[in-house]
Amino acid sequence: MQKIIIKSLLLVGFNPSLHAQEIFTQDMANLPGVVVTATRTATPQNQLATGATVYTRQDIERLQVKTLPDLFKGTIGVDIAQNGGYGQPTSLFLRGTNTDHVLVLIDGIKVGSATVGTTPFELIPIDQIERVEIIRGPQSSLYGSEAIGGVIQLFTRKGSRNDKPQITLDAGGGAYDTARTSGTVSGNTGRNWYNLGVSHINSQGFNNKQHADPDRDGYENTGLNARIGHRFSDKAEVEAFFMRSEGINEYDNDPAFGGGDNSAFVNQVVGIAGNMDIMDNWHSTLRLGQSLDELDTFLADNTFENRYNTARWNASWLNQLHLSDAHQLIVGTDYRVDEVESSDLDTFNPGFDTYSELSRYDVGVFTEWHSRLFDNHFVNASVRWDDNQAFGDYVTGNVGWRFNSDYGISPFASFGNAFKSPSFNQLYWPDTGYGGGNPLLKPEESRSFEVGLAGDHDRLQWELRAYHTDVEQLISGWSPVNVDKARIEGIEAQISTDWLGWHHKLSLNLLEPIDLKTGQRLQRRTDKSLSFDLSRSISVFDVGVNVLAQGDRPDKDYNTFPATPVNLHGFVTLDLRAAWHINKSWMLSTKLNNLLDERYQTANNYNTPDRNFFVSIHYNN
Repeated sequence: MQKIIIKSLLLVGFNPSLHAQEIFTQDMANLPGVVVTATRTATPQNQLATGATVYTRQDIERLQVKTLPDLFKGTIGVDIAQNGGYGQPTSLFLRGTNTDHVLVLIDGIKVGSATVGTTPFELIPIDQIERVEIIRGPQSSLYGSEAIGGVIQLFTRKGSRNDKPQITLDAGGGAYDTARTSGTVSGNTGRNWYNLGVSHINSQGFNNKQHADPDRDGYENTGLNARIGHRFSDKAEVEAFFMRSEGINEYDNDPAFGGGDNSAFVNQVVGIAGNMDIMDNWHSTLRLGQSLDELDTFLADNTFENRYNTARWNASWLNQLHLSDAHQLIVGTDYRVDEVESSDLDTFNPGFDTYSELSRYDVGVFTEWHSRLFDNHFVNASVRWDDNQAFGDYVTGNVGWRFNSDYGISPFASFGNAFKSPSFNQLYWPDTGYGGGNPLLKPEESRSFEVGLAGDHDRLQWELRAYHTDVEQLISGWSPVNVDKARIEGIEAQISTDWLGWHHKLSLNLLEPIDLKTGQRLQRRTDKSLSFDLSRSISVFDVGVNVLAQGDRPDKDYNTFPATPVNLHGFVTLDLRAAWHINKSWMLSTKLNNLLDERYQTANNYNTPDRNFFVSIHYNN
């Protein structure tokens, strides 16, 4: 059945009557093999050279992951380094690029901190997420800055479109005195639809950092998601969406260096999108939104220390033109404004508490051509021009080719360049006497190409990719300058099959991320990773096993001056999960993580969870 659906979707990208938003309206999460982020319109994955991984709500619940970093672990092309447990800072390396080389969107709105240039994945409540798309490789020709390693887009919960309201409830608890609850209600009334969801997680945690206060570092996060839409006709509709999470996070700082002990955070996305068929072959989407990333830090006695607030305003206009059954043209523009607000950046020098600039804009214009040639050849080509207030103009491009043969084998190749604009900290950090930002910084630049093969043979699917990325003008030092260069080469392999009633999925990453200035591997990246997931449904029970094996990774010990290099050993973790479908509405699930009680680190001096468990009860009417 799945292959029939996928084959029928081959015409989606070229059918004038089926547009991107209409696919979402038909519950895109249930359409296998379709991605949106790779082209900014719904496109069958087997028409693209781009590497993509999709997690649906069903995947999230089946894997029983409680955070986004846990979902990303073992994902092909992704490496995670985390400073402890729940809520602790997480570095995500996509194809070995820096953690600020990935663009993150929530419902099409750019998110993350404009000051440090990264996204706090650890603070985004996974209970409010419907779908995750991870696009690997350069995407600046469609999205502009930051998409050197790729793009991750999170789609918030959409809920049911049934006339009868659908209610879901979830409650559970486990190790580290962790408790978690969530619930959603959704439905459809006439031409209107709605979804409302809330979630809460509270954990006492464990001691995150070695050689620091031997206390437990707790975490609390409350999330809210709301969505409402109205269809005016078969050719026009509008939808508003909102997601917010706020809470408290405790962490460890070495007393010798001072600094905060806990923080209060707010992350929020709000937006509105309208879709309209202007003509039979011209579909237009206008999207407006804002994202907030707010952080207040406090000392151990709860004295206020610092404030870092970011507001990112987004506007985009996308036009999808179906020129023929074989050719589609996308034309669009983005306008973004970043604003920052800070207070008491330097406790010891309170006069230096203001960035030299508090806002900047970026406007981008792009176009993409998607064609089907000779029935089985697909070509994608895109180009974009950006005008950034901080550094001026920049042009990026990307081209990809894929051939789907009659034998189930698909060769593909792509080439593209990308850039990353400097963050507010790198450009405008106030000079406290120890060096500040450098407003003369240039964007970091990259060039990438990849080749590969994919196969689809009944119950066996596989993919093999090899890629090469050169990154130049890397920003380094304090005060920062464009001096470093990196070369990243890698191989990605994945195979999935159904055999003897079990579903098998094996993923392999081999990586060589080299700092060309020192000749050493880039920090905190592992050079090899293997993930294996095994699952099966047996009557009313679902069972699963996940194995993650990773090699060593270099890091530095920042408790010494100067910081000394260290090497963090590799590890193997084994997770077990099971679920019991009590009836059509109730389900009991349990998961045992790190069964082997492996002691390892992905960031120097920061502990990771030992053997732990979680039990949940679920209701769905």
